[in-house]
This record gives sequence, C-alpha cells and structure tokens, in this order.
Amino acid sequence: MSTTLPILGAALTINSIPAHREWLLERQRDLEIQDFVYPEMLDGDWRATADRIKAMLDGHTGRRGIHGPFWGFKIDSQDPMIRGMVTKRLLQGLEIAEHLGATHMVIHSPYTTWDHNNLDMVADARGNMIERVRATLREVIVRAENIGCDVVIENIEDKDPHDRVELAQALGSTNVRVSLDTGHANYANHSTGAPPVDFYVEAAGNMLAHVHLQDTDGYADRHWAPGEGNIRWAAVFRALARLTSRPRLILELRDHACVRAGAAHLTSLDLAE
Repeated sequence: MSTTLPILGAALTINSIPAHREWLLERQRDLEIQDFVYPEMLDGDWRATADRIKAMLDGHTGRRGIHGPFWGFKIDSQDPMIRGMVTKRLLQGLEIAEHLGATHMVIHSPYTTWDHNNLDMVADARGNMIERVRATLREVIVRAENIGCDVVIENIEDKDPHDRVELAQALGSTNVRVSLDTGHANYANHSTGAPPVDFYVEAAGNMLAHVHLQDTDGYADRHWAPGEGNIRWAAVFRALARLTSRPRLILELRDHACVRAGAAHLTSLDLAE
C-alpha cells in the first residue's frame, strides 16, 4: 500500500519487541532499541542481549537505531577526565549499534535552562562549550562515520531550539544531526517560556533526522501516548511535512503497551500511518 503520510515507528526493548513485532514488520517501521542506556548493561554481556534482539527482528528491514548511553554524564564536561569516560561510553554505544545494524544513536543535548540565561554573560562561553563537546565527540564522530551511523542530538532542557542545531552544524560531520523530543519541547514551552513544539521542527529544518513522539501536559516528562496531553499534533506534522530529510518518527512512550493506541490517535487525525 502506498501513502504520502509518514510511517510511525517505536522505541522498544527486548521485553516489548515481541508484542509489537508484527506491527513493525507490516510496514517495515523504524525501530529504536532502548536496552543499552544502562551502565550495568554496557559493562555486562550486552552481546547476548543484542543477539536475542537480532533474532526477534528476523525479517525486519526498517531503519534501526539505539538510544545511546546518557545516565550520569553530560557531553560538555569541564573535566577532561570525565570527558574521556563519556567518550568511552558513547563508543560502547556505537559498538552495540554496529552489532545490531543500527544507523542512528541518540545522545543528549548539553544545553540547560541555566545556560539559556547565562551563556551570553561571559565572553566566548558558547564557543568554549562547543569546543568541549567537540573534544568529547571527536573519536565518536569518526567511529560513527566509519560505520554509517548518525549521531542525533536530542533536546532535553533546551529553551532555544536553534542552540543544538548550531552545535550539530559546528561539529562538521554529515553524520551528526538533530533529534527532537516533542514532550521535552512541550515541557520547555509551558514551563520555561520556550516556543511551541512545531517551532523546534522549523528551527531544525533538514538537520532533523529523528523525532521522539510523546505527549505531555507541559509540566513533566510524561511520555504519554499522543492524544493524552496538550501537544498540537497537526501543527507538528505540518512542519514535518515541509522537510525532505525523512526523520524517523519514533513513538517513545513510558508504557510500551500504549504504542498502538498512540499510533492509532495520529492515524485517526490523518497525520501518519
């Protein structure tokens, strides 16, 4: 069946993939695997888990990615020793991505609400922040380029949607792109005075390679199914329709059992399939 509407994918784990396997395969939907963010997994027998996931995904030809490690660190640390450990964790993520045949890895933006109010107070603070990120990611970017994996930078506290776009462009690699989490953007809009979610899409333009679709009330990081919160989905998808970058549209929900309901809501609005 042909369609001009975008095809939805999902963020799942080894425990939730089986329940959605047929849904993934029916349209060869994009998948993000989220088992490999935890230190105990990274330092344990991750290959056994990855091999079980690969077996579950036999016949899946949709785009595949992972959420990279993020717990306990930021990518712009002032401490060179800490930056070295962050580099190590992200390289571990890419090793797993290569093993799984994944072509995107999500990492977290370094920009905070505090940064928004303070970065421009000190000369060269913005440039120095970018250089610290560059130092952290130098080896990571080379590895990502070598294995054909995009590193996508996801908004967390970002109040100005242009900041991480400029960061991604400054890193100077076609394998560094931008990710949008709709719920994080909606929180920033309602709680910190950031622009609405569709403005984040417009700011990224064709640097946008990946979207976490989740709904919120604008107060907390709910990860509700679309339709449960107050995001204006029609505006978001109108902005997405203007892009040519074909970003992966990944339902990232706290309750994986709600993935199909969230997809059904967007389908009922004639926004996606």
